[in-house]
Amino acid sequence: MLFDSTLRKDLARSFGATLVVIMTIVLTMMLIRTLGQAAIGRISPQDVALLMGYIALGYLPIVLALSLFIAVVATLGRMYRDSEMAIWFASGVGLTRFVRPVLRVSLPVLLVIALLMLFVWPWENKRSAEMKERFEKRSDLSRVAPGQFQTSSDGSKVFFIERDSLDGRTGRNVFILSTLADSESVTSARSGRIDLQGDDRYLVLERGQRNEQNLRSGDKTLSRFEGYRVLAGERVSASADELPPKARRSIELLRLPTPRNQGEMVWRLGLVLGAANLTLLGVGLSASNPRRANNWNLLFALLSFVVYFNFINLSQAWVAGGKLGMGTALVVLHGGAFVLALTLLWWREQTNARMVWRRMKAPA
Repeated sequence: MLFDSTLRKDLARSFGATLVVIMTIVLTMMLIRTLGQAAIGRISPQDVALLMGYIALGYLPIVLALSLFIAVVATLGRMYRDSEMAIWFASGVGLTRFVRPVLRVSLPVLLVIALLMLFVWPWENKRSAEMKERFEKRSDLSRVAPGQFQTSSDGSKVFFIERDSLDGRTGRNVFILSTLADSESVTSARSGRIDLQGDDRYLVLERGQRNEQNLRSGDKTLSRFEGYRVLAGERVSASADELPPKARRSIELLRLPTPRNQGEMVWRLGLVLGAANLTLLGVGLSASNPRRANNWNLLFALLSFVVYFNFINLSQAWVAGGKLGMGTALVVLHGGAFVLALTLLWWREQTNARMVWRRMKAPA
């Protein structure tokens, strides 16, 4: 039918353009944030491109849901402003008749969102966590570029070295600034190396000196040494059982129904159900007056998306904190949104029918 095909083409074009714009904005913001983390030494500069790919996969479900919602509101809103809706209503096509072609366009997108949230989302978070943890496990000397200052993993020490070996565990001309609660020390040495003992890393220095100052009394001490060992970092290995809920597979969350795991499942299922409800809600929110030159319906729709998205986050926090059950949170929030969308559609349908009836009864 011409009505269905035309509407689906308009929705597909609007969805594609909106997706490109929003994804570009999100990737630009995330690139700036990722480069900032690489600059302060939280992630490896060599892993920026790979980490950006993981971040893009993580934000893709939210971007798809928002793009689909905006596409529905913008496309139907344009039809209202161009008086196309008035023609369809006068021809006997009600607003509920638009639901079927909208859902036919939205169904593949909703399926992709579900696959991303249930399968790709935990995999992406696990890979990102492993990448950051692998970089944190590296010795402090290996994370320092020659000629640059670098903060240790616990933030209490600042290192400066000239690297001397290819393995990154031995350096020369080592400088260490250590700050504690009541003292501050500066240690310099001709050479240094990293020794591993259990889960601890020790920096062994040779042929150097140490200047220490007591911050409370102001006393200073100077000592020279042929060998000196200082703790450089802890926990070089971590157990796989310590993965956060967002990095666990969906089946694992269902097998271990702890509050935190259920909260994570509420987030994953909530975004899928929320995307479907927002698509249906967008049909009712797209109505606008063609005699007005504003676009308040799109702004109100964006506000509705923000409110709904925040409620999804709140439901996750409530379930993770044990205040609500998983089923109760899903039914109350998303069931209520579904009823609201149907009510809005019914109200718009009745309003449009009364307007068409009045125009038909009006004298020529």
